[in-house]
Amino acid sequence: MLGYMPAWLRTAFALALGAGLSLGLARFAYALLLPPMREQLGWSYATAGLLNTVNAAGYLLGALAMPLLLRRFEARTLFLVGGGVAVLGLVLHAASGQLAWLLPCRLLLGAASALTFVAGGLLAARLGSHEGARPALVLGLYYGGTGSGIVAASLALPPLLADPVRWPWAWALLALLALAACWAMAAGTRSLAGGALAAQGVGSKVGTRAWNWRDFGFGLAGYLCFGLGYIGYMTFIVALVRQQGAGEAQVAVFFGLLGLANLASSWLWAPLLARFRDGRPMALLNALLGVATLLPLATGSAVLLASGLLFGGVFLSVVASTTALVRHNLPPAAWPAGIAAFTVVFAAGQIAGPTLVGLVSDGAGGLRQGLAVSAAILFTGSLLALGQRHLRP
Repeated sequence: MLGYMPAWLRTAFALALGAGLSLGLARFAYALLLPPMREQLGWSYATAGLLNTVNAAGYLLGALAMPLLLRRFEARTLFLVGGGVAVLGLVLHAASGQLAWLLPCRLLLGAASALTFVAGGLLAARLGSHEGARPALVLGLYYGGTGSGIVAASLALPPLLADPVRWPWAWALLALLALAACWAMAAGTRSLAGGALAAQGVGSKVGTRAWNWRDFGFGLAGYLCFGLGYIGYMTFIVALVRQQGAGEAQVAVFFGLLGLANLASSWLWAPLLARFRDGRPMALLNALLGVATLLPLATGSAVLLASGLLFGGVFLSVVASTTALVRHNLPPAAWPAGIAAFTVVFAAGQIAGPTLVGLVSDGAGGLRQGLAVSAAILFTGSLLALGQRHLRP
């Protein structure tokens, strides 16, 4: 089947596996491991959230290093090196349940994820400029590729986690899945080796010309709220599903549907990202995430499934909207600087989000109150994003 696809589309699917590895497996799969690890290791919600806070701090360090690294190495090299280090990081997670060990592992995994995810986003932006390619679809496929990791984790992990003491084996299994993704990423992106896209007029070097933080102030502020708000849901939603009495099969269905919706989001939102060149796509998507985050406050399995489907179908499209915003408003030489700036803001929000929601959830209102705080932050981000205007030449 792949043989009948255009070359650019096959490459886009290979790039999407990078998002599946760096976010789906390396970050979001932790939601499945959090309940058994918390039960077996005696953690509070704040401690459980701290692991994702440290992961986001590592992601921020990796994002901050990307402009310098991109001056010295090709984006594809960083894309693959980050994936390889992520495999190692997942293996190390299985070695011990001590926080003194797990926290550095989460930091390493976050930094490796940033290398793969940021470099992959840049490669996707360049691939969208390839003759015959559809830029909005390429970006949507890339960011929606996160769902491939979520689906893989939802199929592989729940049966293994029926016994809480087996959580180290779950990390080892994630490492095997990540290794397979790395192989496919390397094989499917060979056409991007050696700066192949540079010859088509898209430079391979980092450029800061024409990038100005103030021009994107409202977009950056809305994206910061997205980082703060969405990560609380993705960290604790499985714990809430289990708290409401769901078994392993129900958890697998819920998380798997969330991942499948994420895969479909690339086709769903591509026209929106192609049409609008301002902050309206981000505003709409943040508002929909706020609604999805509020839905679990009601009871019933149908409501929970609706929440997962809506959230999965939207959340990574917010990330795609920032890359589309950069492509619509800046010359190619400034894309790396713009993508890196939004990535730094995204990482900063994720640092505070898990611990904040964990602390709120340790209070009398529990996880429901934590998700309500996340929803309020997402709605605030929606309002801020409306202020972002198109930068007309």
